[in-house]
Amino acid sequence: MARIGIIGGGAWGTALTLVVKRAGGEAVLWAREREVVESINARHENPLFLPGAALDPALRATGKLAEAAQAEILLLVTPAQFLRAAASEIAPHLKPGTPTVICAKGIERGTCALMSEIVAEVLPDSPIAVLSGPTFAAEVAAGLPTAVTLACRDPSVGEMLSRALGTKNFRTYLSEDVTGAEIGGAVKNVLAIACGITVGRKLGENARAALITRGLAEIIRLGLAKGARLSTMMGLSGFGDLSLTCNSTQSRNTSLGIRLAEGSSLQDALARAPAVAEGAFSAEAVRQLANRLNVEMPICFGVDRILNAGAAIDAVIAQLLERPFKEESTDVLLDREPRFG
Repeated sequence: MARIGIIGGGAWGTALTLVVKRAGGEAVLWAREREVVESINARHENPLFLPGAALDPALRATGKLAEAAQAEILLLVTPAQFLRAAASEIAPHLKPGTPTVICAKGIERGTCALMSEIVAEVLPDSPIAVLSGPTFAAEVAAGLPTAVTLACRDPSVGEMLSRALGTKNFRTYLSEDVTGAEIGGAVKNVLAIACGITVGRKLGENARAALITRGLAEIIRLGLAKGARLSTMMGLSGFGDLSLTCNSTQSRNTSLGIRLAEGSSLQDALARAPAVAEGAFSAEAVRQLANRLNVEMPICFGVDRILNAGAAIDAVIAQLLERPFKEESTDVLLDREPRFG
């Protein structure tokens, strides 16, 4: 029985504690909010972030980071923009060699660092893995069938983590392409905001399908420029996650886009969100990283202009529709040699 520490008491962190229990492990959940810790331990529920989910009575929550960090495996499930701070707090308490599984999806503002790059810097003695894919926390908590990418550059560590987390209803597909798994998860959040805008502006399902497809091209271009594999971005952590997030109002990012298109300010739209909409904070970093790598990402750039430069939604839509026609295959760069990174 593996003792697994989960850092982050939001919806996804709480759902992952149930994944751990179903796989036969011992889960210790750290939450910053005192009310979350008390509710989980006393009433076996997390109404603040995952209402309606009945938690295993054996699950224990703690407000002491050191207690959760003393584990055989650590799952980092904080919001992406707080991952560096959380990892820095964990560092003094973590045993050298403890595998760290990144479950946050985003790119750090200011540095343009991927989550794995942050953890490699702050926790240099920890083998790194990334868990990503099409996952709504409520469905995972309910035990509904789910498949994810578990990416780790060390195959033996990846196999160990797969045994610790995988079950018949939580299927872990192994990969060595950490970068590809991260790029897909981060960029799809920005693209989901764009899809929400198409819904809010009532542009139709054709427009949403076009955005998803052309958005996948943007994920592929950025991923290849960072050294990722095309096959990863066409898999669960790329196309799979993009498809789920962009096609459902369960997605916090899609819902954010809808609220913006219906006239809410960004501040009001974020305030109405029940949890963090990562795309709102990663959009700027995606643009900056793409510029560094000389990658064209017009949809993501448009979302960034709406969020961070005060651009009018209708003006951005018009600019996208006025772009010149291109040959699809060469635009997606399918002729480039895939690489690991």
